[in-house]
Amino acid sequence: MSTARQHLDGPTQVALNHRERVDWHHHAEHQLVYPSAGVLQVSTDVGAWVVPPFRAVWLPAGVPHAHRAHGPTRMLSLVFEVAVNPLRLDRPTVLAVTPLLREVITALVEDRELTGSQRGHLEQVALDQLRRVEELPLWLPTPADPRLRDVTELLREDPADPRSLAELGAAVGASERTLSRLFRAQTTMSFPQWRAQNRLHHALTLLAGGGSVTAVATACGYSTTSAFIEAFRHAFGTTPGQYRLPG
Repeated sequence: MSTARQHLDGPTQVALNHRERVDWHHHAEHQLVYPSAGVLQVSTDVGAWVVPPFRAVWLPAGVPHAHRAHGPTRMLSLVFEVAVNPLRLDRPTVLAVTPLLREVITALVEDRELTGSQRGHLEQVALDQLRRVEELPLWLPTPADPRLRDVTELLREDPADPRSLAELGAAVGASERTLSRLFRAQTTMSFPQWRAQNRLHHALTLLAGGGSVTAVATACGYSTTSAFIEAFRHAFGTTPGQYRLPG
């Protein structure tokens, strides 16, 4: 994949409209992106990550990626030299953001009156916080096998698709047994786990666009609104109503 190289020489902030996309690119530096508003979807050639409110995503140097905003989104980002990797991660990862880290990111990006020593102190606080943050399982892997890619594409286009793996296999020309084995081998997830993660990803983007909880539950294939609320609470520790932006 050919991607543009974007140089990052310091903290930045970018405002994106709903559904606005930042095309494929990569950086020579590590980047920590915190959407202070909206939901950000980050894509790479091996999968996608969804970054809901009060979360951030670590983007390692050299990894090609693209962004899409869901809801009006404001991206704040910090930059780290290649030798500085407090997380020791080599792929994008969504992180829980503590209140302190959130305030430090905001100050480093927005406060233009910081002195050099103040900025250096806050950068050290940010590094210390990053060594303690919790990684969140918000990755939706993209498989390599073309048959499995066809199945996952069908489900990305319609997360409410009720077909079983056997029925989806019939549509792409592969057996249920083969697809089940490929799911575990290429995504480290079972088919039900991948489908559930896909539905939650889609739910976050619809909620950010102003969709009602009931409408989002139906669009994502949940049998009842209460089942959706329970699955969402289990995954994110809060109700979907807390993530919904006014439509």
